[in-house]
Amino acid sequence: MNSASAVSKKFGTNLSIVQSRFRLKDFSDRHWGKSLNGNCSKSRYAKNRAWANIMVSSSCINILLIEDNLAEARLLREILRGSQGQTFEIIHAQRLADGLQKATQQRFDVILLDLTLPDSEGLSSLIPLMESVPDLPIVVLTNHNDDHLALDAVRAGAQDYLVKRNASLELLVRSICYAIERKQVAEKLRRENQSLEASIKQRTAELTKAQELNQLKSEFVSMLSHDFRNPLNTILLSAGLLEESRDRLTPEQQVNYFQMIRNAIKDMDQLLTEVLLLGRSDSGKLKCHFIPLNLEEFCGHLVDNINQSQQPIYGHCPIIFRCLGELPSELWDTNLVRHILNNLLTNAVKYSAPKGVVYFDLMVEQDVIVFQITDQGIGIPPEALPKLFNPFYRAENVDNIAGTGLGLTIVQRCVEVYGGKITVVSELNQGTTFTVTLPRQKDLVVVNQSSVEHSYY
Repeated sequence: MNSASAVSKKFGTNLSIVQSRFRLKDFSDRHWGKSLNGNCSKSRYAKNRAWANIMVSSSCINILLIEDNLAEARLLREILRGSQGQTFEIIHAQRLADGLQKATQQRFDVILLDLTLPDSEGLSSLIPLMESVPDLPIVVLTNHNDDHLALDAVRAGAQDYLVKRNASLELLVRSICYAIERKQVAEKLRRENQSLEASIKQRTAELTKAQELNQLKSEFVSMLSHDFRNPLNTILLSAGLLEESRDRLTPEQQVNYFQMIRNAIKDMDQLLTEVLLLGRSDSGKLKCHFIPLNLEEFCGHLVDNINQSQQPIYGHCPIIFRCLGELPSELWDTNLVRHILNNLLTNAVKYSAPKGVVYFDLMVEQDVIVFQITDQGIGIPPEALPKLFNPFYRAENVDNIAGTGLGLTIVQRCVEVYGGKITVVSELNQGTTFTVTLPRQKDLVVVNQSSVEHSYY
């Protein structure tokens, strides 16, 4: 028996039949047309015609055949050569490693994979192929008519399963075309599912953000109602006393009431400034505007102003300022730096004991400047630290100490715009340390017109 006869017998088909030539249209009309007039249903006929249409619609189907047996690979090639209605281009690899390399370097429409290879055995061959070329359909080839193996192959990710000794032109071509179609449908469903999941996530995020905005609006209205009413009541009361009892008030008392009115107006102005700054940050309009500045002198003046103006309100709690390192005049955004330092320093004074001390260290490093503010105050509860920079949030231990809950939010937004970072370390009843790191602008910075027009007041 010659080798061709042996191979033919192994596949259960006659080589002369395999090599015979016939047209796909005649084949489909003869078989499916007869079935339609005989016992086959219309739906079955439509399905059978579908894979033929798929074949005819493609000019050439590129196949990667991973098969270690050269005789079997040659016979599969001869079977597919018998089709004149569809062209098949077969690239052969004898090992899985070679097949993986070819699959990633060339374009293929489908993979025919033998389950018994020199460097791979069984369904484990599917995994590296699916990971390397997830978009390619795979038809598993085996010598065993094992239904369980077929189901395992499909579950593992193969599109079809084919017993080689039962292969015929009709079965092989249909399996190839069905595998391509199934993979295309599966990929389309996968993409649609991904798009749907992305839409759901986006919609969920939008709803969550809308709920957060509604909550913020509610808190904002409540805060404005409370924090505007207090200074307005002070102004109303002081103005009423000055109007009705001016003759009975000493000059010192009159000056005191006028000062109370000024302080109330200043508090309202500060609140409006914070609200406007937060609004600019939310709308993306908060930008850096650099100007030459002696940062050490700037911080010294800021500390002096706070020491002079805030101490009568919160008690004697001096701020001790130290500059560690040489700091020449450089480019800085004075408005952003002022908002950052003013909020942190006034908070440190506000939440400190009357006889405490606040330390403000300005540390000069090569590429950054570090601002470190340490107080000896009430501290921050550990459970409050993750929410500390949320708008309107205030820790439970602040008691009746006045505040809007916006200061630290503004600090964080300004630090982010500056491209810096902020950290906090705190211990209850011991004190808190805020550390702000900002990049140095050593070279002249060209500021665009949109940045110049922004004001942070």
